[in-house]
Amino acid sequence: MAERGRDRGRCPECGSAALVEDSHYAQQQLVCAACGCVLAEGLLTTTYSDEQHLREVAYSQSTGQKEQLSRCMQRGIRRVQDLCKVLQLPSVFEETAVGYFQRALQHPAFHLVSLEKKELLGGCCVFVTCRQHSWPLTMGTICSLLYAKQELFTGVYLSVQKELGISVPALSLADLVKTHLSSFHLFRRAEDVPAPFVEDEERVVARTLQVVELASETWLVTGRHPVPIVTAAAFLSWQSLRPAARLACSLARFCEVAGIPLPPPARLRLRELHEILLRMAAQLAWLRVFHLDKKTVVKHLGDLLQHRLVLLKNAFSLQDAEEQHGEAQGEGSAGSPPAAGPGQEEGCPLEGKRQCDSSRRPLLPPCLIHPRKRLRTAALSESDAALTGDEPISDSEIEQYLRGPQELRAFRKAKAWQ
Repeated sequence: MAERGRDRGRCPECGSAALVEDSHYAQQQLVCAACGCVLAEGLLTTTYSDEQHLREVAYSQSTGQKEQLSRCMQRGIRRVQDLCKVLQLPSVFEETAVGYFQRALQHPAFHLVSLEKKELLGGCCVFVTCRQHSWPLTMGTICSLLYAKQELFTGVYLSVQKELGISVPALSLADLVKTHLSSFHLFRRAEDVPAPFVEDEERVVARTLQVVELASETWLVTGRHPVPIVTAAAFLSWQSLRPAARLACSLARFCEVAGIPLPPPARLRLRELHEILLRMAAQLAWLRVFHLDKKTVVKHLGDLLQHRLVLLKNAFSLQDAEEQHGEAQGEGSAGSPPAAGPGQEEGCPLEGKRQCDSSRRPLLPPCLIHPRKRLRTAALSESDAALTGDEPISDSEIEQYLRGPQELRAFRKAKAWQ
C-alpha cells in the first residue's frame, strides 16, 4: 500500500483521516487504514484537483478510454496483421493498413454497419494500401481469403474510399502479369515438373504481356476479372514457345503443374482468344494454305503478335471506316470511276467483295456479339392488344385529374414557401 501525505478527506464510518490507496488486482481502491472501509473502488480520475476532492469521473469521460482499445478494434487489427502476413506484405504496408482500419472504425459512418461489413473493413484497408503502393493484388484474392462475396466487398471498399477521402490509383495490368506469373512452378526445375514443361520466365512474361495487350485491344479485358485472362494468355504463350511438346497439354494440366488454381472463366477466355487468333491467321498469306484450328494456330503466335495491328484491321470490319467509305461513294460524281474499296485493298476481287465483307464481323465486346437470352414477355390479351392510345377520355376520368378547392389551397400554401 502506498500512503499519500496529503489529506484526502475522512472515513464516513469511523471519521479517521488515514486514507490509503490500494491496488488490489490492478484496480484502484481508496481504503481507510483504521477500519478497513472501502471508500472508492474502480473509480478513475483525470486531474489532480479531482483526486484532491475525491471527485468521481466516469470511465467514458476519462483518459482511460483513449488508452485502451476496444475488443472490436483489437480483433480487427489482428485480422489486418494476419492478412498482411499471409500475403507476405512489407511491414510498411501493415502499418498503413492498420492506420486506415483505425480511422475507418472510428468514423461515424461505420458505427452502425453490420458485423459482416466490419469484418471486411480490414480487407478493404489492406487492398487500398496495396493499390497505393502499386502492389498487384486483385479483389478476388482478398475475397477468397476472407470468404466474402465480391459484391459486398465492393460496396464496403467504395464506402471506405469515399468516407476517408482516399485516392486509389488504377492497377497496372503489366505488374499484375509479372506478379501472377512469378508464382508459377514452371520456371524452376523440380521433381514434380516434367522437363519439357520448364520454361524461361522472362520469355513467358514478355509474350504473355503481348497476348494480354491483344486481349485488351479486342475488348476481352473490359469489365472482367483479370486473373482468368492472364492465366489463359500465359497458357498460350507457354505453348507457343515449344509447341511440339506442349500442344497436347490441356489448360487444367498446365495449372496443375504450375501449382495455381484454375479459374473457372479461364476456359471461356481461352476460347475467345482462339477465335481472335484464327481470324487474324486467315489474313496472313503464308498461313492460308494451312488448315489451322485452335491448337495449330498457337504455333504461329509469334507472327500474329508481330503484325497484330494490321491483322486486326483486316480481320475485323471497322464501322467508322465503312461509314466514311459509304459517304465518299455517295458524294462522288456519277462519271468518276469508283475508288478502290477496302475489299480490293485486302486482295478480295471486286465480284467477291460482298462475300469478303460478310465474313468480317465488327470488333465489338463479346457481350454484344453473344448477348444473353432474354425472357419472353407474356402475350397480350385481345383487349390490351386493341388499345392504340388514341381512345377518347371520358368526363369522369378527366375529373380525376382536376384539382379541388382543398387541393388548390394546399398547392398555393406549398408554393408560397418556394
